[in-house]
Amino acid sequence: MKPMERPYYVTTPIYYISGSPHIGHAYTTIVADVLARTARTFRPTFFLTGTDEHGQKVANAAAAAGKTPQEWCDELVPRWKELFAAYHVRYDDFIRTTEPRHVEKVRRVFERLQMSGDVYLGKYEGWYCVNDETFWLESKLVDGRCPTCGREVQWISEDDWFFRLSAYRDRLREHFLAHPQWVQPRSVYNEMMSILNEGLDDLSISRTSFDWGVPIDGGGVIYVWLDALLNYITAIGWSEDDARFKTWWPAQTQLVGKEIARFHTIIWPAILWALGESAPDLVFAHGWITVDGQKMGKSVGNAVDPFALAQRFGADSLRYFLLREAPFGSDFSYSEEKIAQRHNSDLANDLGNLLQRTLSMLQRYRDGIVPDPAGGSDAELARRFAPLPMVVRDRILDLRFREALEGVWELVTALNRAIDERKPWTLHKEGRTGELNAVLYDLCEGLRWIAILLHPFMPERMSEMWQQLGIPGEIDEDWSSSLRAWGGLLPIGQTALAAPLFPRVELPTLA
Repeated sequence: MKPMERPYYVTTPIYYISGSPHIGHAYTTIVADVLARTARTFRPTFFLTGTDEHGQKVANAAAAAGKTPQEWCDELVPRWKELFAAYHVRYDDFIRTTEPRHVEKVRRVFERLQMSGDVYLGKYEGWYCVNDETFWLESKLVDGRCPTCGREVQWISEDDWFFRLSAYRDRLREHFLAHPQWVQPRSVYNEMMSILNEGLDDLSISRTSFDWGVPIDGGGVIYVWLDALLNYITAIGWSEDDARFKTWWPAQTQLVGKEIARFHTIIWPAILWALGESAPDLVFAHGWITVDGQKMGKSVGNAVDPFALAQRFGADSLRYFLLREAPFGSDFSYSEEKIAQRHNSDLANDLGNLLQRTLSMLQRYRDGIVPDPAGGSDAELARRFAPLPMVVRDRILDLRFREALEGVWELVTALNRAIDERKPWTLHKEGRTGELNAVLYDLCEGLRWIAILLHPFMPERMSEMWQQLGIPGEIDEDWSSSLRAWGGLLPIGQTALAAPLFPRVELPTLA
């Protein structure tokens, strides 16, 4: 079990609100939700997400739509909240960078950095990608274009404020070497170390060419990336609620896409140190969902509508697919055929059929009542799976979601095998009442364990399974008490045979 003394703080990147959300945005947020739901089973937890609403890209998108930037953001934010609701995400706070609670603290950060001498006035000249709100050295351009999105870059020359990032290069290298697990996966760690070894330039942190951002006294606005990064501390009371801030910071887990790893693992810790704060424990830069080998995104025109997917396959099936399909951290390809195959094989056949068979036999042989095993419960099953809850919890908090699900599926497989090997229909026919009661009880108890363990991944469907098993109340989220030992299910519960939990998706209909 992970240490219990520290509360758990998990964040997603705040999402740039230049258009509608796609399934890639849902992916990161679902991962954070699974982490938060699991952490809540044994310690105080805080889960933050939100929207990044400043910058030239937002201003341009709003102008193209004939709206002010604030109108543009106000109209889009509900769509993001609808997305998270559609996928059963249960966050603790949703921060918008246009909110006064954030803007005021960003201005305070800038003033603090001015007073400490960590920022200074200078002149910036260089190549800038509006789409990614990112500066690039000419040597990093690909055929004169942005190496990330492939768009044209523009030359910018203006008087700006600069953050002394170069002054933190040695401390960053020392931190990376002393904490080799703080940036994951290893490929991203190695990439960031290469950047540090090459040396760091100071960072321009203001703009005078447009005015949609946090204003600076004397003119200009704060660079959107400095503004955005600070949300992780402004949301939890930095500079105004010291007790609350110290409760949650440093964050245990900060989730980002690998394309923004540099901001979160080089610029972000340097800013925190300049403010006298600690770096987060872990920044995990996950891989991309790809279509035909290309990163999914609005900028390349291959974004997938997450609302349509949730309606077609069910939100919980999508949650399961995204975390089971590949090890977290790696790229993986998307297709509706792959989703359907995973849904039909794992959810409809393995788990859904297990539930249906169990409840059907209970209805047929025991009027739907969970029987008392009378001491005949399978001791080997209980012994084998006793460690499973802690194994699953640890794998989830280590961001090894695929392995966590594989562990639960060992129990699913064992219960299906128990039906085939112990043959309840034969026990009924031969009048072996005690043995039949024992196997039916074990199946129900196993399904209770599965419902609890899979609840962070599939909260809606597992709540439905809980109800079908006839267990009163909501799913018990305290794993330490609910999964202390095999046999926690009270007999005489009235089960309810219902429609299949995961109706099959027919492949021919996917054309």
